[in-house]
Amino acid sequence: MATDFISRALALAWTAPGPTSPNPIVGAVVVADGEIVGEGVTEPPPGRHAEIVALGQAGERARGATLFVTLEPCRHLGRTPPCADAIIAAGIAEVHYAVADPGAESGGGHAVLEAAAIRVIAGEGEAEARRVNQAFFKHRETGLPFVIAKFAASLDGRIAAASGDSRWVSGPEAREWSHLLRTRIDGIICGSETIIIDDPLLTARPGGCDAPRQPLRVVVDSRGRVAPMARVFQRTDWALTLVATTEDASAAWRASVEATGTEVLTFAKYGDHVDLEELLRELAKRDVVTALVEGGGVLLGGFFDRGLVDKIHEIIAPIIVGAADAPGAVAGRGADRIADALSVRDITVERLGEDILVTGYPQFAHPPD
Repeated sequence: MATDFISRALALAWTAPGPTSPNPIVGAVVVADGEIVGEGVTEPPPGRHAEIVALGQAGERARGATLFVTLEPCRHLGRTPPCADAIIAAGIAEVHYAVADPGAESGGGHAVLEAAAIRVIAGEGEAEARRVNQAFFKHRETGLPFVIAKFAASLDGRIAAASGDSRWVSGPEAREWSHLLRTRIDGIICGSETIIIDDPLLTARPGGCDAPRQPLRVVVDSRGRVAPMARVFQRTDWALTLVATTEDASAAWRASVEATGTEVLTFAKYGDHVDLEELLRELAKRDVVTALVEGGGVLLGGFFDRGLVDKIHEIIAPIIVGAADAPGAVAGRGADRIADALSVRDITVERLGEDILVTGYPQFAHPPD
């Protein structure tokens, strides 16, 4: 029976209606006399945690009841009061949680609850609970964002024609899906070549309208090539932009970009380009839990070469571009032999109009260098 209730809590977490970052997505169920009397899912910040929503629904029936929750209840005062304190105050007698909170401040709710004479059971549904919050755990345990590489390519692997024209490789359904994806991530990373050629806004516009929550726009421009009048540098209060560059960029260029209200950060070089791991560490400090890398091929190649990609979304369009000099989806060092090619696991495939979306997880043989 306990497994059924933790499964219900996990199902609630999977159906979270909106992004909760930097908070994890949590589902909670309050059970009294074998009956569910309260349910909750984490609300977008600064909203309530799942436990608080479920306890509110349960009301007085929470006293003496059992709470099932997908993540260890927090013990710290953050945007909201500690959930552990609310559980104690509600009179909950027993708590089952799926996976421990790895946060240095937020973790430790288990001990707080036990000290209040509440019976605590951990570990039911742990594997699935980690999958629900794969980005949260990556961020907390490594100090790096969860990185998704997304690109659209033709059947022969081209992301643009030989001229550089790339509008549009994918169809309208795939583009709409991409805009919805942008509403669920914290930062979107793009290389200078893509900005120069396509001049994108890099904003989330599902349904053709600006989403209320916009990702941080990050332009990787190692040499200072992007003109300050690029659309990504447009001054807005709802879509912020950061440029990652190196000492190779001129002081005059930096000043011209900063004059648009854009923040410019200088990083050490890894080879000839921005050290991408250091960039990711800086983004993680800014509460970028999930980062979406949208290209181009050189930037994607850099992320793959360093072993910094956690998940892949490739949209395959039913077209053939041809041309030996048309740009490919992923550049970089790559593999010298097919036997050394990067394997991708847990593949799923779905249709987006006429296009095909392939999703998977790269399996790097070695840790990032």
